[in-house]
Amino acid sequence: MFSFVVKKAGFLKDIPLVAIIFDSLMRFWMFVTKPELLDWIDELEEDMAQMPETTIGIHKYGGTQFNYKGKEFAHVHSNGLLDILLNKELKQSLIFEGKIKDHHVFKNSGWISFQLHNKQDVGYGCYLLNKAYDRAKQQ
Repeated sequence: MFSFVVKKAGFLKDIPLVAIIFDSLMRFWMFVTKPELLDWIDELEEDMAQMPETTIGIHKYGGTQFNYKGKEFAHVHSNGLLDILLNKELKQSLIFEGKIKDHHVFKNSGWISFQLHNKQDVGYGCYLLNKAYDRAKQQ
């Protein structure tokens, strides 16, 4: 449903609060249907909160945003879709390994998407977030 809404109704994201409301409804649906997913997202947030000079806030299109010195390097939507900014070389090698996908909107960029499906994915999500954090520190 998320990808359908992004592709077919993505223009609605520019209307103030629509994306935040949609993500909030998605979070409620996850609370009802897959509550453990919200625990996994909390684990990602806790891991990133430990990183120096990292702040956590609300993403403009819904979900939780991770910033280094005020600049976004990743965000996670309430359905467990983790979007992360990496360099293009690392992105290509991870896509080749089949562990991540090209970003669901920004295909020709350093952004990638990784879906949390199970508890084991949290560790890999943290690994990817740490790579993005390291990249952000070097910028």
